[in-house]
Amino acid sequence: MSHVQPVYPVLWQTDRVQLIDQTRLPNIYDRIEVQTCEEMATAIETMIVRGAPAIGVAAAYGVYLGARAIDTSDRQEFFTQLEQVAQRLRRTRPTAVNLFWAIDQMLKTAQQTPGSVADLKAALLETAQTINRDDLRTCEAIGDYGLQALPSSPAKLRLLTHCNAGALATAGYGTALGVVRSAWNAGRLERVYADETRPRLQGAKLTAWECVQEGIPVTVITDNMAAHCMQRGLIDAVVVGADRIAANGDTANKIGTYSVAIAAKAHNLPFYVAAPLSTIDFSLTDGSQIPIEERDPSEVYAVGETALCPVGAEFYNPAFDVTPAHLITAIITEFGAIAPAQLQERLRPKQAI
Repeated sequence: MSHVQPVYPVLWQTDRVQLIDQTRLPNIYDRIEVQTCEEMATAIETMIVRGAPAIGVAAAYGVYLGARAIDTSDRQEFFTQLEQVAQRLRRTRPTAVNLFWAIDQMLKTAQQTPGSVADLKAALLETAQTINRDDLRTCEAIGDYGLQALPSSPAKLRLLTHCNAGALATAGYGTALGVVRSAWNAGRLERVYADETRPRLQGAKLTAWECVQEGIPVTVITDNMAAHCMQRGLIDAVVVGADRIAANGDTANKIGTYSVAIAAKAHNLPFYVAAPLSTIDFSLTDGSQIPIEERDPSEVYAVGETALCPVGAEFYNPAFDVTPAHLITAIITEFGAIAPAQLQERLRPKQAI
């Protein structure tokens, strides 16, 4: 295994946020500095930072950056302007529930903090940093519980993943790739198969990059090869992340996840979702209520400057799909691996704390 520095896509540095520009990976590793709420909102919209947990951390810092710029000593006026900051950030990515969760945590902090506006701003920064630290610990716990949930045989597993639910998608370590990392560190992993994940290619660009950085064996396949690999006995289990999970366990994740889940079911392979408690939206009874973001059609008809399709064709570009709970073996959280049908009973009381 190579000894590389851990990947932290969102970092607070003195008075600003540093983000890994994920649109430039794997060829260029670059960090950008974010000093305003509007800069953070744009970074989320353009997927400089992406992945539901990382978006949540970034949004928390975005609320603080917006709060810092509010020039008033009147608490009520501060709250009025802070709600405008929150609304701007809420408009960035509609599917990732961690975004809304983090914003709500920040607003709750502001409402519950006594004292001056300066006191409120200080409390908001502290809360954003706590959300950042907690997500890292959460991912490590998900990795540990995921390792316990994986099949006991074969001794060394070949895991398929879709999109990037790694360190780049979280505060660090990752959810689905957190499980992969834990399996690798425990000597239980033979290889990762990474779906390339059209149209943004997060698997080919980001998951493969993370694995190569750490010396984890990775084979990139196109999305339409997954069922073939299962049929040939190359896959032992599937582990994916999530952007929003409904109360019944229906799970929204990157487009193409549903197809992988159907293929896994057809081949009797376990299909795991790895996600923190903050990704579960108990206000939604099932996946039909999850809003699905649609992105610009240029993501489909072009790669970089190269057009793939004839002029006159039409395009449909949903960023996510919903995998029904009955296709999911377990949802791996920081509280353990839980069957979808048990989410309400096991986890809803914890989210209320």
